Amino acid sequence: LLLLLVLVLGPATPCSPKPNATRFVCTEPTLTTFPIELPPTTMAISVEFTALATLQPTALAGLPLLQELHLSSNRLATLPKDLLQPVPTLLILDLTNNLLADLSDGIFTSTSLLQHLVLRKNRLQVLRHAWFQHLPRLEWLDLAANTLTEVPPKVFHPLRSLRSLDLSHNRLTSLAPGTLTGLQALERLNLEGNQLSTLVPTTFAPVPALRLLFLQDNELQVLPTGIFLPLRHLHVLDLARNQLRALELPPRSSGPTLDLDISGNPWACECQLLALLRRVAPRLVTARDTLCASPPQHQGQEVASVSWAGDKSC
Repeated sequence: LLLLLVLVLGPATPCSPKPNATRFVCTEPTLTTFPIELPPTTMAISVEFTALATLQPTALAGLPLLQELHLSSNRLATLPKDLLQPVPTLLILDLTNNLLADLSDGIFTSTSLLQHLVLRKNRLQVLRHAWFQHLPRLEWLDLAANTLTEVPPKVFHPLRSLRSLDLSHNRLTSLAPGTLTGLQALERLNLEGNQLSTLVPTTFAPVPALRLLFLQDNELQVLPTGIFLPLRHLHVLDLARNQLRALELPPRSSGPTLDLDISGNPWACECQLLALLRRVAPRLVTARDTLCASPPQHQGQEVASVSWAGDKSC
């Protein structure tokens, strides 16, 4: 009798929605189909760590109040062009750790209220201007851990409200002039773990509000003179583990002391570097790993110690 009942009813559907609920959460690893018949009261959906590989264009139909959509750690390789059209109130979209290699040009046309967009750990190879044309309120954009090799000039230009941009752990070798144009509100920029070997002198001119800048684990050999001059509000600068011998710093401000990580570089502890550190007086957050590579009399010594002790030849 029990076996007959199981055969009649069929296998239980994982993560069944509840009537009148405002939040739907499902982390069932066996889930392969996006739940249907979610109540129109739904304001947040989290379908994460499942086997979900496809979404129907109408998956979000009938959800006029939806504000958050979390779809991280699934197997999504594509998204329907009209997927987000029924949810113009969407504020947060998290697509972390999927298999997305591209997105349709019009995917974000109807989501002009979107504030947080997370696309990290996918397979994106290019950025399209069309993605960002209708996102004037976007404040947080995470594109880390994709396979981007370039950022088209002015691709972020419409994002006038953007405060945080993460491009870390991609394959960027350079930033074209105008890459950051339009980002006048940007406060946090992460370029860690790319292959940047050089930067143009005007790279940071469009982002004078920048407070945190992460450039560690690249291949920078030279910083152009004055590259950080526009950044008078910078509080954190990470240049660790590059190939720098000489340093550029933003102007000293009346605000908090600059937190500076310049460890893991082959510093030439010569008069210009020593004088700059004394003048700007940053806080070296990893002083023990910030060592002089030259000249011979200072090789292996901590940069901070040499700077404060001074060099009689200077």
